[in-house]
Amino acid sequence: MSELWYQQPAANWEEALPVGNGRLGAMVYGRTDTEILQLNEDSVWYGGPQDRVPRDAFEHLPRLRSLIREGNHAEAEKLVRLAFFSHPISQRHYEPLGTLFLDFGHAPEYVWNYRRSLDIERAISRVEYEYKGVKLQREVIASDPDGVVAIRVQASQRTEFVLRLSRMSELEYETNEYLDDVTARDRTITMHITPGGHKSNRACCMVKVRTADDQDSVIRLGNKLLVNSRDVLVLISAQTTYRCDDIDKEASSDLETALRHSTDEIWERHVNDYRSLYGRMELRLSPNSCDVPTDKRIKNSHDPGLIALYHNYCRYLLISCSRDEHKALPATLQGIWNPSFHPAWGCKYTININLQMNYWPANVCNLSDCEMPLFSLLERVAKSGEETAQKMYGCRGWVAHHCTDIWADTSPVDTWMPATLWPLGGAWLCVHIWDHFRFTRDKEFLERMFPTLQGCVQFLLDFLVEDASGEYLVTNPSLSPENTFIDKNGERGVLCEGSTIDIQIVNAVLNAYLKSVEDLEIDAELAPAASDALRRLPPLRIGSFGQLQEWPSDYAEVEPGHRHVSHLWGLHPGDTISPETTPKIAEACAVVLRRRQAHGGGHTGWSRAWLINLHARLLAAEECAKHLELLLARSTLPNLLDTHPPFQIDGNFGAGAGILEMLLQSHEEGIIRLLPACPRAWSSGSLRGVCARGGFKLDFSWENGQIKDAVAVYSEFGRKTVLFLPNNGPRVEIQGTGLHRI
Repeated sequence: MSELWYQQPAANWEEALPVGNGRLGAMVYGRTDTEILQLNEDSVWYGGPQDRVPRDAFEHLPRLRSLIREGNHAEAEKLVRLAFFSHPISQRHYEPLGTLFLDFGHAPEYVWNYRRSLDIERAISRVEYEYKGVKLQREVIASDPDGVVAIRVQASQRTEFVLRLSRMSELEYETNEYLDDVTARDRTITMHITPGGHKSNRACCMVKVRTADDQDSVIRLGNKLLVNSRDVLVLISAQTTYRCDDIDKEASSDLETALRHSTDEIWERHVNDYRSLYGRMELRLSPNSCDVPTDKRIKNSHDPGLIALYHNYCRYLLISCSRDEHKALPATLQGIWNPSFHPAWGCKYTININLQMNYWPANVCNLSDCEMPLFSLLERVAKSGEETAQKMYGCRGWVAHHCTDIWADTSPVDTWMPATLWPLGGAWLCVHIWDHFRFTRDKEFLERMFPTLQGCVQFLLDFLVEDASGEYLVTNPSLSPENTFIDKNGERGVLCEGSTIDIQIVNAVLNAYLKSVEDLEIDAELAPAASDALRRLPPLRIGSFGQLQEWPSDYAEVEPGHRHVSHLWGLHPGDTISPETTPKIAEACAVVLRRRQAHGGGHTGWSRAWLINLHARLLAAEECAKHLELLLARSTLPNLLDTHPPFQIDGNFGAGAGILEMLLQSHEEGIIRLLPACPRAWSSGSLRGVCARGGFKLDFSWENGQIKDAVAVYSEFGRKTVLFLPNNGPRVEIQGTGLHRI
C-alpha cells in the first residue's frame, strides 16, 4: 500500500497531511490533545476585481523601445517605473478558510501505539492510538461526490471531545480571529467570513455532527459542541459568493445531501470516485523501504521505492487540488493548502513557470481532466487581457504578464524590475492548449480553446518588431524572467530585445496555432502572417564559453547560479531542442546546466525539479538521480511537500513529471522512448497506464535497465509512432487502433 506514515503527531503545519477534493482542503495534524484541521476553500481570496491597467504605458512605448535598443538601462527602467507599473501594485491574494479544533484532552504522555498516516491509494488520512486503555481511530477524507470534508471518530468506548470552529493565523500563539460570526445550534456550527478588500468573496463554513448514540450525545455550549459517543461523523462544508448567491443555503444543502448516506457509504463513494482517477496509472520501483516512517525515510538516498511514493503523491496532490467542476479554479502556488493571511508571493498564479509546472504531470499521468481548471482560468485571462493588450501596447488580441489571480488580472504585478514587465506569461499558458491536444486528440477541446490561442497570436503578431538589422522579428520590451545581466560596458540590465525564452515561446505558439488550423481544417486569416513571422524569428545563439545565450547579446550573468533556467525552455518544457535533432544546441544547454550547478543552482525546490526534467531530456540519467536526491534532502518537508522555502507545490508536480520524463518521453513527433534516462539505482520497476502524445497508453516493466516481458501499447486513434526500446534496442513501428504487444 502507498502511504505516508509517522510515529508522532504533526508539530507544525509543515508536518501535517493534506486532503482535498479540488475545491475544499484540509491539513490534518493528527494530535491527541487538540486535533487541528486547517481548512481552505479555493475561492477565499482577499478583495474583488480591480482596474489596474497602466493608463499611460502605450504613449511611452516607442520611447521605452528606443531606450532598450540603445542599451540605456537606467533610463529604460526609470520609464518603466513611471509609466508601465500598475497601481495598485499588487493583484489579489489567497487566504485560509478557517480552523477546526477537536479538543480531546488526551495528554501525549498517556498515549500508546500511536500511528498517523495518509493512504494515497484511497485518499484517507488516519490516526490510531490508545489512551488509558481506550482504542481510538480518526479518519479524514475530502469527498468530491458529497462536496464535504468528513471526519470519522471511533473509539472502543464512549469518548468526549469539544468541537470549535474559528479563523485564526497559522501562528498557534496568536489569538486574533478573522471572521464575522460563529454560532452553534442543532448539532451544527456556522461561521461567516468576509476577507478584506472591496467586493471580496464572502464565505459560509458549516460543521455538522452525527452520532451513533442517543440525542444527548451532542450538547451545544456557547458556539461550541460537546460530543460524547463511540462513533461520530463530523462533516464540513463551505461555499462562497464566487460560486453561489445564497452561501448559507448551499453550504447547508451540501451537508444535508451527504447525510442522506451512511458513514460507510460516504467513505465508499469517496474512495470509488478518487480511485477512478488515481487508479488510471501506477508506478512501482524496487527495492521499497515502506516499513520505515516517512520522515525518517526521506533521509535515506538509496530507496527507489520512495521515488515511486513521491511520484504517486504528486498524482494524489493533483487530484486533490484540481478538479474539473463548476467555476473550477486551478492549483495556486500552494495547491489549495494555504495557512497564512500573508502567504508568500500572495499564493497567486505565477505564470513565468510556477502555474505551468503545476500541470506538467497532468497529461502523462492520465489525468488530463485535472488540467481543465487551468483552461477555464485561461479563457477568463484572455478576456480581461484584451483591455491590457490594447491600452498598454496598442495591440489586438490579449496579453498577460507574469502573474494572475482569481479575477484573471492581466496587468503587471509588483514593482520588481526583473519580473514585472514580461508580456509572455499568457503565451506560455497557450502552449498547454496544444500539448493537451497532443495527448488527448480532443477536437472539441481544441475548438473551444482556439479563440484563446488565436487571440494570443493576434497579440504576438502586433507586438513583434523588427530588430536593428531589419532581418528578424523580436519582442520589445523583453526580459528573461527574474534574471539580470551585465552588459559589455559593465552595467547591470534587465530589459532587452528578444530574450531567448521569448523567441522560443513565440515559436511554439505560432507553430501550435498553425498546426491547430491544420487539425481543425479551418481557413484562418492569421495563418499567412503567422507563417511569415515564424520564418523571421532569430536563431538560437551559442555564447563565448559554449553556453546557450540567455539574451540576444553574449552578456555575463549577475547570478550564474540563478534558479530560473529560462533560456532552456526549448529543451523543456518545449520540444525544439534534443540531443538527436539539435546536438550542438543540446550541448550548449548542458554547458548552461553545468555552470548553474557549479554556482549553486537548484537551490529552490521547484528549480531543482526543473533541472530533473532538463537533464532527462538530455538523457543524463545519473544527473537526474542526483538532483532527485538533492530535492529530497534539501527541498522536501517531512510531509513530502516541496519547499522553496517556504512551501510551494510546483516542486512536487515538477519532480513528479520529471520522474516520468526519466522513464518515458514522447515530445518528439512520432517517437516514444522507453527508459530514456533511467538511472542504475532503479534496477527494477513497472509502469501501468502512463500516457504518451498521440493518444497512447503504455504498460511495461523492466529489470536491470532492460524491458521485461512484453510492452503493452494501447492506441486510441491509430496514429503512427515508433517505439524506441532502451539501450539502443529495437525500434518498433506501431500503427492502428487498439492494443499492441511488443
